[in-house]
Amino acid sequence: MDNLKIILLWLWDILQWPMIETADTRITAWAILSFVVLVVGLLWFARKTQRWLAEGPLLRVRMSESARYSIGALVRYLILLIGLLIILQTVGIDLTTFNVLAGAIGIGVGFGLQNIVSNFIAGLIIMFERPVKMGDRIVVGGVEGNVVNIGARSTTVLDNDNIAVIVPNSKFITDDIVNWKYNNNEVRFRIPVSVAYGSDARQVEKLLLEIADQEDDVLKLPPPAVRFLEFGDNGLLFELRAWSSSLVDRKGKLISQLNFAIYERFNQEGIAFPFPQRDIHLRSGVLEVRRADSANPPESVSD
Repeated sequence: MDNLKIILLWLWDILQWPMIETADTRITAWAILSFVVLVVGLLWFARKTQRWLAEGPLLRVRMSESARYSIGALVRYLILLIGLLIILQTVGIDLTTFNVLAGAIGIGVGFGLQNIVSNFIAGLIIMFERPVKMGDRIVVGGVEGNVVNIGARSTTVLDNDNIAVIVPNSKFITDDIVNWKYNNNEVRFRIPVSVAYGSDARQVEKLLLEIADQEDDVLKLPPPAVRFLEFGDNGLLFELRAWSSSLVDRKGKLISQLNFAIYERFNQEGIAFPFPQRDIHLRSGVLEVRRADSANPPESVSD
């Protein structure tokens, strides 16, 4: 028992050894160890509090998932800020002692931290203004997918190939963002259709509307519409405009389903699809055309 007490006293003396000592502050190994343990506990507590708010009190309030997440994240950052200040004072670290050192370090690393700080501020702006929310379908910088996480520095976008793309938050402030679900989940799809000249335009319109009406993923309200766009080089150009809320995340599937249905129905009704055609006009001269089988066979050479 005495040996254990001696060992503990020896360890305590080691932990009381000053690692950093100034005129007004004495930072020991025990203070640093306490600081690390308390910070780890603070991080755990802040994350647990965020989850508890999002899945507890805020869940009973009529609030969207993204709004609950944003409020929980802001509370988490506030807990971290206040908790860190309390921990520094608890372990005896006087922040005023490091003003000169912090200023020197800040000048040195400030330029390197510009992107991190800008991304963090952009993350706060996203959470307050909410131009992008959890579950939104967005297109940013050539990346299209669903927002699955909005962090302090970056946002995670999951595309249709189940690939997670990490996008810096600053891109949502500086770049143009396409948000398919900003207002609601209803999105209009445009399917171009071309038919051969000589086709009945009114019949084409009727068939396209019937095809859209029979598709389960096309909304009845707003109703689908057909537009006769122009007389193209090779055929008549139409456009089927259909609304959907179920396949916003998989627009390629809806377009494919409608294209299959259009092709099969038009073949049944005898409506031809155009193919490139070119007329050749000879302004002068004579062009001789002969069939291959009518051409004179080559003369045989006698021995």
